[in-house]
Amino acid sequence: MTILKIILITIGVAFIMFGYEIHFQKKYNLINGFEEDYKNGRKTESYAKKVGLIEFVLGIVLALIGICVIIIK
Repeated sequence: MTILKIILITIGVAFIMFGYEIHFQKKYNLINGFEEDYKNGRKTESYAKKVGLIEFVLGIVLALIGICVIIIK
């Protein structure tokens, strides 16, 4: 059970960091193949912002679940 808690928090923090970098810092190169698709017109900047926001929110949820599992035990 301890390993599950550590994994949840670690993945949550990683998603928060990547989501923050993509959505707020506009580092779209973190999305695989985005720059090439953006140049070809297949993907837009709003797509990248949505991906970043989804990762950010998912990271917060996973980290909170991990912390709640530690507290509730």
